[in-house]
Amino acid sequence: MEKLLMVMVNTDPRHGSELGAPFFQATVAAAMEFEVEVVMTGGAGELAKKGVAENLVVQEGSDKTVYDFIKDAHEAGVKFMACTPTLDLLGVDKDGLIPEVEEIVGGAYVITQAMDEDTCVMTY
Repeated sequence: MEKLLMVMVNTDPRHGSELGAPFFQATVAAAMEFEVEVVMTGGAGELAKKGVAENLVVQEGSDKTVYDFIKDAHEAGVKFMACTPTLDLLGVDKDGLIPEVEEIVGGAYVITQAMDEDTCVMTY
């Protein structure tokens, strides 16, 4: 496997303890020189919206926000994407997203990538 596709669909932004692992694991995979893409969709798509991740922490009392985890992953080379239907549900466009979101994709992209034999898919 050369690529890791992480689909964040079930991760609930209201539960901070669920938010650290996906971004930390994405950062580690990128540091191991894998191509890493994180698609934020469903409820987890809210994390792509400006102002959301910046106000969430993984652990109460921590100074490190979920957005800090996203920035760390992006700096390590992780490519972030948001799903078109999720943006429609949230009522945001590209300008309403955090700058780390490089691309907006649809379901066909996720399926095509997931079916690639050189891609490992993890869901959160």
